[in-house]
Amino acid sequence: MSDDTQGQGQGWATAKTLAEALPYIQTYDRSTVVIKYGGHAMGEDEAAKLFAADAVLLKMLGVHPVVVHGGGPQISAWLSKAGVKSTFIDGLRITDEATMEVAEMVLSGAINKEIANWITQAGAEADVRGVGLSGKDARLITVEKVTRTTKDPDSEVERMVDLGFVGEPKKVDPKLIQALIYADEDYIPVVAPIGVSATGETYNINADTVAGALAGALGAKRMLLLTDVAGVLDAKGELMRQLTVAEARKAITDGVATGGMIPKLETAIAAIEAGVEAVVILDGRRPHAMLVELFTEHGAGTLVCK
Repeated sequence: MSDDTQGQGQGWATAKTLAEALPYIQTYDRSTVVIKYGGHAMGEDEAAKLFAADAVLLKMLGVHPVVVHGGGPQISAWLSKAGVKSTFIDGLRITDEATMEVAEMVLSGAINKEIANWITQAGAEADVRGVGLSGKDARLITVEKVTRTTKDPDSEVERMVDLGFVGEPKKVDPKLIQALIYADEDYIPVVAPIGVSATGETYNINADTVAGALAGALGAKRMLLLTDVAGVLDAKGELMRQLTVAEARKAITDGVATGGMIPKLETAIAAIEAGVEAVVILDGRRPHAMLVELFTEHGAGTLVCK
């Protein structure tokens, strides 16, 4: 096959893909999609550039993307550099004042601004710009202190554990985000999972939880949880394409969902109960995973819906 013929064939294939995407583009036109971005892809420049370009494309297609990011591995690396030792109880990091200072520096500073900058660079020709924020801006996220219990291995007695400056969203005020996504200019908000208490103290928050709470407050049509697995797998290791909330709960109680998938499903359930139409858990390491999920018939992960 000649280069011209091959190129023409690729052109027809691209045109066919675009034509097939039209109904889905219309479905998401002027809808809000909250994207939890994290995991292994976040630390790789090329993957980050690809993610940023896809976010810009969503904005240009009429979607309102809102990005929430994590940064656990990066926090651990910076704590090590700073000589701050971490204490863990049942796998949960105790966040004292020194740890919280580093976490805010890494999340609200380095990571947040880098993602916003990738988006701005990717959207330069179309004048789409990333705007870095945290939950402290305009009191976007008011938190309350997280309480946890642990069981003494000898006495089997449960006791309260003080995790320090770890919070969970108590109130989300979406007005700042709404002002940005509905502005005459094309902005993409990028939100760091940092919140503030009613008395003004800074707290670290689980990024999945922030994404779910923000998606609920914004009435998002979709929330995409980009992770490092294909989605929810059944007992045979096969991808489960769709789950109702009831089926998601059953997957947790039956032990089908294990490890880190349990809190992701719990976040999905909470988001749907807060008003999000559906949540998708998908592998963010795959190129263009967001576009495949939103604009093709079969999607790219596990969709959880009411």
